[in-house]
Amino acid sequence: DYDGVPLLRRLLEASRGVVVHSAYVEEAARKAGYEGPIARIPHGAWIPEADRAGTRAKLGVEEATPLIGIFGFLKPYKRIAESLRAFRRLIRAVPVVKMILVGEPHPELPLNSLIDSLGLSESVRPIGFTPIDDFVNYIAACDIVLNLRHPTVGENSGTLMRALGLGKAVIVSDNGSFRELPDSICLKAPVDATEEDFLFEYLHLLVTRPELARAMGERARDWVATECNWRSAAERYARFLEDVASGKAAPPVVAETPAAVVEPEPAEEAVGEYILGWAKNEESRAYIETHLTRLVKTLAITPPGGPEDRVLEMGAYLQITPALKYRLGYGEVRGCYYGPAGQVDRRCARSADGEEFVCDIDLFNAETDRFPYDGEYFSAVLCCELIEHLFADPLHLMSEVNRILKPGGALVLTTPNITGLRALAAILEGYHPGFFPAYVRPSASGETEARHNREYAPREVRALFEDAGFEVTLLETGEFRDVPRPEHNWVLNLLQRYTLSSELRGDGIYIVGRKRGPVRDRFPAWLYQ
Repeated sequence: DYDGVPLLRRLLEASRGVVVHSAYVEEAARKAGYEGPIARIPHGAWIPEADRAGTRAKLGVEEATPLIGIFGFLKPYKRIAESLRAFRRLIRAVPVVKMILVGEPHPELPLNSLIDSLGLSESVRPIGFTPIDDFVNYIAACDIVLNLRHPTVGENSGTLMRALGLGKAVIVSDNGSFRELPDSICLKAPVDATEEDFLFEYLHLLVTRPELARAMGERARDWVATECNWRSAAERYARFLEDVASGKAAPPVVAETPAAVVEPEPAEEAVGEYILGWAKNEESRAYIETHLTRLVKTLAITPPGGPEDRVLEMGAYLQITPALKYRLGYGEVRGCYYGPAGQVDRRCARSADGEEFVCDIDLFNAETDRFPYDGEYFSAVLCCELIEHLFADPLHLMSEVNRILKPGGALVLTTPNITGLRALAAILEGYHPGFFPAYVRPSASGETEARHNREYAPREVRALFEDAGFEVTLLETGEFRDVPRPEHNWVLNLLQRYTLSSELRGDGIYIVGRKRGPVRDRFPAWLYQ
């Protein structure tokens, strides 16, 4: 009943709390007289695996052919007729374009006769109801998705969230909850007399400017990953339920806001000079100069501390360790390194400016030993260029980091990116994609430095954090070593040609997570057999 739901008032009167996905519905609940706590929580969203190429092959649609899709229960209020009329105008301008309609047709929508009457039988294919896996693959096969609604009672759309998560260029109706979507991730068509004109112009723009469609889709995927992931949505539900059950007043909007920066970060050049000032010899300085971009970036993403906060740097070489105290303000700084469990080495360093730094380095095996710290001892842990060296059990390390971090504490991790442009170029040119796949020649003493045993993709590192009980607050890739390297624009061109994501393709992964709870999956199937 789109003119009002009679039972809504009764439901609200009986409710101790209300969860909504949009300000539109929150306002409707308030207008209906509800005065209790309301939590505005994003609709959970997926970033699923999908077979774009295989599905397009099944449809007989070449990669270069623009494909538009409409998905879900095909009801009249999804503006099917309006979309088909706009599409008829589009094929006059771009004859090769195709459309699929995936979902069960509503009895009140004579879909086949509508397609025939518009002369679209050669360009539009109704697919009908499909299992969810095929449904997702059909979304992935499309370049553009139409998700229109009028009238609306404020409902969100699971299909829309799947399309955004798959990085599709999406057109929605400019009404209800859809009006609140960021303008950067979708186009919004009015629901007045100009609707068909707008739909045609939007479709024509996205079909003739595929780079715009790809850019909008990439922004949509990133928005879903950071704002609407299911784990974050579920945790917000849980926190709101706990607040309601305990009688606490819940705010009308449950939203995560980043902590305010206490003071501006110093310029990168100044930070770089500061790090170089701690080089103990020419060999150390040469290493720092090669890796300076990574070291500066690591400090930039590490949350600042206070005199009461403790931080642990794993694999500490004392390159950025002094900066944790003197630049980021941590009261206690410790380091750890591989070695006999129980042994503690005290390291001293002096900067070029005469500043002194003393740090205890605890030795143990991060894959097998219990870390020699009490639970919830640290406010932050840095794990930089370490996870790729682990031989057998990376979740042991992640589990121990979870144990020693305070609730809400930060884990900062950096590691090479096995899916970066460099790696893709190596594969396509017939080489190993690893950043450091070589075996290490033993030294004269017989000791061998640890080699890379497994390098990770960004989505794997995100999964590693989430399985270990962390909420990801930052995930980026970028430069990793300050050394000359060839251009990889030809790889970018290939990715764009096949509408594959060009995001997160830098040489190094930079990720920050916040401890949200205990380890969720000690042996996740994607990592352990």
